[in-house]
Amino acid sequence: MTGLDLSGRSVRIHVVGIGGAGMGAIARVLAGMGHSVQGSDRVANEMTRSLAADGIVSWVGHRPDEVSGVAALAASTAVGPDDPEIRAARELGIPVLSRAEILASICAVRPCLAVAGTHGKTSTASLLAVTLEGAGRDPSYVIGGRVHQLGSGARWGTGPDFVVEADESDGTFCRLPRSLAVVTNLEPDHLEHHGSWEALVERFDEFVDGTTGVTIVCLDDPGSADLLRRHDRVISYGTSEGADHRMVDVAADAHGVSWWVRSAEAATGLRIELPGLHNARNATAAFVAATAVGVTPADAAGALRTYQGVARRFEPRGEAGGVRFIDDYAHLPGEVAAAVCAARTVTDRRLVVVFQPHRYSRTEWLGETFGPAFAGSDVVVVTDVYASGEAPRPGISGRMVMTSAVDAVPDARVLYLPTRHDVVGHLPSLLRPGDLCLTLGAGDLTSWVDEIRDAVAERAAT
Repeated sequence: MTGLDLSGRSVRIHVVGIGGAGMGAIARVLAGMGHSVQGSDRVANEMTRSLAADGIVSWVGHRPDEVSGVAALAASTAVGPDDPEIRAARELGIPVLSRAEILASICAVRPCLAVAGTHGKTSTASLLAVTLEGAGRDPSYVIGGRVHQLGSGARWGTGPDFVVEADESDGTFCRLPRSLAVVTNLEPDHLEHHGSWEALVERFDEFVDGTTGVTIVCLDDPGSADLLRRHDRVISYGTSEGADHRMVDVAADAHGVSWWVRSAEAATGLRIELPGLHNARNATAAFVAATAVGVTPADAAGALRTYQGVARRFEPRGEAGGVRFIDDYAHLPGEVAAAVCAARTVTDRRLVVVFQPHRYSRTEWLGETFGPAFAGSDVVVVTDVYASGEAPRPGISGRMVMTSAVDAVPDARVLYLPTRHDVVGHLPSLLRPGDLCLTLGAGDLTSWVDEIRDAVAERAAT
């Protein structure tokens, strides 16, 4: 069994790992479709409480008896096959579906607009959902972050569009039925799963081939631009000459970016209230996708101007002692470079960047390439690796990133503060009034920001 027919009558579905961002989003969409949803997780959290407020019942721990009678069980990839509820479902002959399989079942119900790429997926999918919402199309969406003005990252609307953030990390993005696709970029990542850069590229080739309609790619990115040369039904966007939808007259200020998109049909002026050329590119992808499904250029442009961002994407985290704090999910070299560049457009004062490398495998593959990404920083603080469930690897640590930064950005002060205790204890004494402190990473560094800010405030008060 690799799917479930969700197009007809209401069915009952059990979700294991319902407190996670991915499975919680699936649960919310299934309930919005009219299905009866229940679930379990190891602990209660913000997600389970939010789902409960929407009438979705879940519990902490295992209740194998509650699985009886469900049409299917859907499980997070973080849940092993020995989970008691999964075992009970198998013994009862109940289909056990992975997240990719249940998501593919949802995608089969409504035309899917799939946003892929090694980074920029969450922002671009959010921009597309906001554009469709602003144009009155009441879209459905599953996005890997909380979209501020939509209130969540998942919803089942009444309109014709289903926006999905298509994750390439384990290759399952190719399983999603899709009528339109976006590829924001293609850089080396998740090579511990794919095995090689060539294998990752092959999966993106498969993704483009399996899209029934057009695929929209960024011509500015060499990896995604190569897709244009290898496939039909591919159109391009970007600042590069030759892009089908070319970005021109790009003008950045402290609050956002303005530019024009020129195509063979017309030229449209766009603006977003977010800094950074990378955000303008993502917005252009959303603009092209929205107009491809029937939104007028004027409506798309108007909706994009209202975009308020998504959690952990250049997210303001307050101010203390004259120091501003911004937090971002950036964890790949290209993402770090884009975030640092964006920060430089909003301050002419000292820029202090704190970076937490993510996963030993990724640090082994890419650690020595991070240095140039910090160009423009005045102070760079590197922590040790956030394991994300991986075992340590001999010789692999945050020092690799630190050494790369020392070599590539000789004018910056570079420090290695490996632990939370080190950062929270030492960083506040380094920060000065007027500084912008930019925290970057996909691990738990985001949870340190409040402590750092409070420590700065305490120092300023003494």
